[in-house]
Formats: sequence, structure tokens, C-alpha cells
Amino acid sequence: MLNLPILRWGQPYTSMDVDEVRHFATGEVIARISRANGGMIQRDIRKAQAARDALRRFPIDDLIERVKHAGELYMTATLAMGDGTQTPDEFVAAQSASTGMPEAMCRANMKKSAFVLAEMRAILTALTRRLDFTVLTDGWGIENGVPVSYQAQAPALGLVLPSNTSGVHTLWLPVIPLQIGLVLKPGPQEPWTPYRIAEAFAQAGIPREAMSIYPGGPDVGASVLDACGRNLIFGGEATIERYKGSARVQAHGPGFSKILLGDDQVDHWEKYLDVLVDSVCASGGRGCINASGVWASRHTREIADAMAQRMAAIRPLPFDHPDAALAAMTVPGVAEAVDKAIDADLTVPGVTDVTAKYRTGARFVQDGPANYLLPTVVHCASPEPAIAKKEYMFPFVTVVECPEAKMVESIGPTLVCSAITGNAAFMRQLTDATHIDRLNIGPVRTMALNWLQPHEGNLIDFLFRARAYQTAPL
Repeated sequence: MLNLPILRWGQPYTSMDVDEVRHFATGEVIARISRANGGMIQRDIRKAQAARDALRRFPIDDLIERVKHAGELYMTATLAMGDGTQTPDEFVAAQSASTGMPEAMCRANMKKSAFVLAEMRAILTALTRRLDFTVLTDGWGIENGVPVSYQAQAPALGLVLPSNTSGVHTLWLPVIPLQIGLVLKPGPQEPWTPYRIAEAFAQAGIPREAMSIYPGGPDVGASVLDACGRNLIFGGEATIERYKGSARVQAHGPGFSKILLGDDQVDHWEKYLDVLVDSVCASGGRGCINASGVWASRHTREIADAMAQRMAAIRPLPFDHPDAALAAMTVPGVAEAVDKAIDADLTVPGVTDVTAKYRTGARFVQDGPANYLLPTVVHCASPEPAIAKKEYMFPFVTVVECPEAKMVESIGPTLVCSAITGNAAFMRQLTDATHIDRLNIGPVRTMALNWLQPHEGNLIDFLFRARAYQTAPL
């Protein structure tokens, strides 16, 4: 068992109050983590400028090379983890044990983070639109013969991280090479990635005082958001509404990502079945970029039936099985509550659980101490039922029948929209839709990210402000 301290600008601190991280299947305590408190964060945030100053001792070009090396260490090295160490395999096993994610998915998410660290130069070049990095360090400079100035809006970025998927960690990896400190509140079931990356950064020569990690409950997350001038938070719809319009908080919630089949392609829907199923099921269906809706004007019953046949074959497997495609629900009561919510929505006319006829037994499965929800395909005869716009953290999708002319106005907020169409007018309508964030045209899986483009809001625009800056001779 490991004991993980609070990291206060890189300095370990052991608290009298601890939280336990348990193995989802056995109940065994695999880590005890010191618990932070709001007063500690308010005191420590006074040193945030020192974190930025420590990073600005190194050019951004140098930091980029260091985080690249950190990515190699993250993937291959035995690194300190609290009062012990972890090999990469031990890291994967611990992450799987506490989150319920199969080990194969944990390894895949490790590779995503390592890729971002390895390709950091190209990613920052794209996100800054080829801005000379010294402009961010100095605050001003000349770009293409024109004076420019970018002012950092906070010396450190606060993050309130989730436990449902470790893939979200790719979003904060560019912050350190941008010479901005990090204040992390890890998810209660997924402390492993922040600690391992922090240690990899330190071993690669990045100042330890650039990062703080404050484990704890919701009060700690609230304290981080209150203390930092810029923050990212991950949560549900209530979280999104709470911080809507806030300049200080960028809230990431459900994606409600969708695939739209245009009228010019829907008659050939069989060609795209792999894209539809993979978009729903990849990474256990836990991500905001997994498709939760497939919309078409016709053939929707056939599409739903074909998807249901494929997805009903997915069953729980041991967490160390290489083909495991379902993640366990580790928070008690969540799986049962979601199952009941879906059943309640199925009582509405025009709504059908298509997987029911292919599934053996109930949707909710208890395998020893582990709870699972089996993949579910629901057909909606129109966009009207509430379930047509819902999202859950397992392979769940609604196949919705809707005329193409009404799709854009009916789909609602959408993080990723993959529109399979060659219709120029429909494409223009989608391009202009302000409630669609990431737009893919063609048979592109919703989880196929282009790291050279912003995920959900440009991190550079969030952390830096363009402003006028003039000089004159004395």
C-alpha cells in the first residue's frame, strides 16, 4: 500500500486526515492519500507567482524538450509514487483497480498523454498560430513586423479533475511549457496520473515548485476554483450551468457528441457502421467525445438494429483481459440509478430499447463486487423524447429519426459532431452552428482528435490576453 502526500508547490506534506483509495473489485486499500483543506490552498496560492517565475527561468523551447523527455519517463520509468515507487505496469494496475477501467484502456490513455508530451512543439505552434514563443515569455514582441503583446491572466492554472477517464489529463499537459504553474485537485479514484506526471516532470528537470496537488473532497475543489485566476473543471450539467459565462472558469461537462447522416449518404449507412459503433464504444463509452447520438432522416430502425446486434455482444471481461471493453461502475448506487433512469425514459411512446432483444438478461449486471451497465441502443421516432439528448458513462446511444432540415436546430449543444455528408448547403449550416464545438465532415469517429486543434476552447486564448503595447524612446 502507498501513502501519497499533498504536494505544496512540489514539497510533500502529510496530513493527519487521509482518504483511502480502494480496489473496486476486492475492496482492498491500495493507497492512503493526505487530504488538503481550503485554508492551506489559500495560504499556498500566495506563492503562485514564484511557480511562474521558476518556469520563466527556462525558455519555452527548453521546456518543450524537457516535457518530451518527461513523456518518455512517464511511459517507461520506475518513478516515485508517494512513499514508494511504481513501474509503468504497476501504475496501470493501480489505475485500473481504483477506476474500474480495464488495463488495456489505461495503457491506451497513457499512450495519449505520452503522444501529447512528445508532440508538444507542434501542438503549441498550432494553438498559438505560429507565434514566436518569446512573446509569451516576455509579454511583448514583434510578429510579422507588427508589435504584439500577450499577457498571462494568472500565474497558475487550477484544475478540478474527474475520476471517470484519465484521458482528460492531456488537456493540462501544455500548461507547464507555457510557463504557467499548475494547481491540481485530482479525482478521488484517479490520483495516479497527476502524481506520476509531476514526478516525470521533476525527473526531466522541470522545477518541482511549478506544481501543487491537493487531494480531497468537493470543498477542496471549490477552494482551488476560488484561489486561482484561471481554472478548468470537469463535471455534470449542473457544473456547466454554475460556471456558464465565467471568465475565470472553463467548465467541461457532458459532450452530447453526435453523428449525423445526411440525406445524400443515409441510404449507404451500412458503409459507416464501424464508425458509428466505434464512436459509441471506444474507451468504454466514458468520454465526452464518445457519440451519444446518431441522427438520420430515415433507416433509423435498421441502423439501431445493426448497432444493437454489434454492441450486445460486448460483455464484462476480467479487468486485465486484453479485449476488455467495458469499465466497471465503482461508485456505489450509480449503475442502479442510471439503469432505472433509462427504464423510466423507455415508457415514453416512440422510444425503444433495441438491444433488449439481443441482450441476455438485464442491462444492469453485478459481477461479484463490480457493477456494469451493458451497451444500450435506444431508438427514438423523433427528437422530442428527453432521452434523445441524454448521455451516460457507458456505451449508450440514441438513434434519432429527424428530417435533415431540422437536425441542426434540434440536436442541442454538441461537443463533437461528425456529419457524414457531401451536401454543401448542409455543411455550411453545420459550419455556422454556434452550438457545435468540434466539427468533422465525413466518416470521422467522434473520438478521433486532431491534437493540433483546440479540444474545447483554445487554451492559449484562455490563459493569455492579447492587448496593445507601445514603446517610445526616452
